[in-house]
Order: sequence, then C-alpha cells, then structure tokens
Amino acid sequence: MSHPWHLAIALPLLVPAAAAAPSPAEPLHQAHCLGCHGPEVYTREDRKLTSLPGLHRQVQRCELALGLKWFDEEIGAVADYLNEHYYRLGP
Repeated sequence: MSHPWHLAIALPLLVPAAAAAPSPAEPLHQAHCLGCHGPEVYTREDRKLTSLPGLHRQVQRCELALGLKWFDEEIGAVADYLNEHYYRLGP
C-alpha cells in the first residue's frame, strides 16, 4: 500500500523533467528560421533589434516573407524563444 508521503517525495522529482521540456517554438525555429540563417545573426555585435516588441515584429516579418501562416501565438512563442536563448531583451 502506498503512503501519502511517497507522493511528497516523488512529486519534486517530476518537476525538473517537466521544466526541461523543449519549448514548442524550438521545432519551428529549427525548421524555418535556421533554414535562412544561422544563430550568429542573433548574436552579432551590429544587430538592429533592441526591444522585445521589435523582436516580435521581426519574427512576424520573417513569417510573412516565408508564407508560413503561423498563428499569433506561434509568432510570440518563437520571439520569446529567441529572446530567452539569444537576445535577452527587457520587456
């Protein structure tokens, strides 16, 4: 028979695995963004993006140029993914 304290011990072990799950934006980024350019475009010294809204607009421009027909949530997710992994822009 399982005791309630077993759950208290096991639950914290499950949380890091869930937190480490890849972003749903990662496959979109891998399949579409990296098909046009490498990640060095995000980290170059002379980059033009200086704000999070600007990053969202740039992702939307790229999505439109490629005719991807992403939902607004996907555009936002990719922009947030890029910000988290490369840009680190403020709100």
